[in-house]
Formats: sequence, structure tokens, C-alpha cells
Amino acid sequence: QVQLVESGGGLAQVGGSLRLSCVASGRSLSSYAMGWFRQAPGKEREFVASIRWDDGWTHYADPMRGRCTVSVDKAKNTASLQMNNLKPEDTAVYYCAARALSGVRFDFWGQGTQVTVSS
Repeated sequence: QVQLVESGGGLAQVGGSLRLSCVASGRSLSSYAMGWFRQAPGKEREFVASIRWDDGWTHYADPMRGRCTVSVDKAKNTASLQMNNLKPEDTAVYYCAARALSGVRFDFWGQGTQVTVSS
């Protein structure tokens, strides 16, 4: 089992920045990838970005490509999502998730953190 706890959400102005963190516990993550997803009211959950814990390989989805950076701090067992140049359409609940590299599905999820971008 992997437990994930997000933090860092809140209210930001258009053009501002927020940094989300996801502390992982329960087992070694050396064979996992960490993903960030978001869900806006009335919309389906969508993929934002992911990073492999072992080699740092990253992947970004179009909505936030170029405006966000995903990273991991192995010493702190923490994954982070730095978001810049925020837009009102970035308003959503953001979730971190973990997927075994041998699998295709993100099996472990955090509770989510609200991000609200106001103009």
C-alpha cells in the first residue's frame, strides 16, 4: 500500500504560482511513477503530469505543458507540482497518484487539494 497526502493548494491570482506537494509513505517508490491529475466542477478528471521516481523521466499533458514542472525529492519522499502563470481554467481539485511501473493504472490516490485561480 502507498499512502499519499497532498498539500499546497489555495487561492491564487491569474498569472500567479502555486506549488503542490505530495508526501508518500508505506513502501519504497523506486519502482513507481507519480502522477498529478485534476478535476474541475462538472468535468472529468484529467491528467496533468507524471514523473518516474527512479530516473526522473517526465511527461506533461497539453493543458499545463510549459506552465508546470513536476519533480521528486527522494530524501523527503515527496513529489511536487510547480504551477506558474495560472489561469482561471486551472481551478480544480488536484490529486497526486502512484502507479507501479509494471502496471498501467494509477492505483493509489491522495485526498486532493483545491486550487482556485481568480481574476
